Amino acid sequence: MLISAGELVNDARLRGCAVGAFNVITVEHAEAIVTGAEQAGRPVILQISENAVRFHHGRIAPIAAAARAVAAASSVLVGLHLDHVESDELLADAVATGFGSVMYDASRRSYAHNVAATSAAAALCHRHGLWIESELGEIGGKDGAHAPGARTDPHEAATYVDATNVDALAVAVGSSHAMHTRTARLDHELIARLREAVRVPLVLHGSSGVPDNELSAAVRAGMAKINIGTALNLAFTRSVRASLTANADLVDPRRYLAPARDAMAATVANSLRLLSAPGSSPAAQPTVGMRTSDG
Repeated sequence: MLISAGELVNDARLRGCAVGAFNVITVEHAEAIVTGAEQAGRPVILQISENAVRFHHGRIAPIAAAARAVAAASSVLVGLHLDHVESDELLADAVATGFGSVMYDASRRSYAHNVAATSAAAALCHRHGLWIESELGEIGGKDGAHAPGARTDPHEAATYVDATNVDALAVAVGSSHAMHTRTARLDHELIARLREAVRVPLVLHGSSGVPDNELSAAVRAGMAKINIGTALNLAFTRSVRASLTANADLVDPRRYLAPARDAMAATVANSLRLLSAPGSSPAAQPTVGMRTSDG
C-alpha cells in the first residue's frame, strides 16, 4: 500500500525506531525490497536515485511506474522516494510523475549556494505537497567521509534547516556511500547532539558499510531514516555469480535472477527487523494513517 515516505519517517521518529529506505535500480530490486518488508512485517521506502534514472536512459517514468505498481500491491506500507536529485529538471519530473517525497542534494555546492538552491527546491516541493530531505556535510567516498571537518555541525545544521525549510536532514556522522565492507564507525555522540539541535528527522546515508551494532546505536541516538543500497547489490551480484559459476550453460535470466531477488529480500528483511528493534515490535505496523498516497 502506497503512503507518504514522510509519514513513515515522522512516525518512526516518534516511535524511537527507524524506517529503512532501499535503492531501486531494476524491477527485481523493487520486488525484493517489498518482499523483504512483507517478510519482516515492516513498512519500507523504495528509493530511485538520479544515478538510477541515468541508467534507465534518463527516463524516470518507466521505473517509477514499475516501483509504484509493486508498492501498491504490497501488504505493508510503502513509500516511493526520489533520491539524490541534483538536477532541477529531474526535480520538476518528480512533481510531474507523482512522487510523494524527494531528497534534493546540493551538498557539492558552497554552504550559501546549498541554502539558496535547497530553499527554492523546498518551496517548489511544498507547493506540490512533496516532503523534502536534503544533505549537509560530506557523505561521499570513504576518504571524504572520514576526513577532518567532514562532519555536520549541529549549530550549522539547525540554522540550515530553518533557512531552507526542509522536512528531514541527511547528516555526515561517519558513514560512506558505496562501502563493500561493514567497517564504518559512527559518531553517536554527534548524532545525539544533532537530534537535540535539529527540529526535523535525521537521515543516515551510506548505511551498507555500517555494522549492525553501530546501526542500532545510531537509531537509539536519533536516526529516523536509514538508507541502504550497496548491500542489496552485493547480495544480488554474489547470487548471480554463484548461479552462473555452478551452471556455465545457464542462459535463462529467470533462473539466476529469481535467487538473486530472494537474496536481496533476505537482506532487506534482516535490516528492517534490526531497525525496528529500538522502539517497537518488528511485527507491528506503524501508527500513521492508512490512507493511500502518491509517496
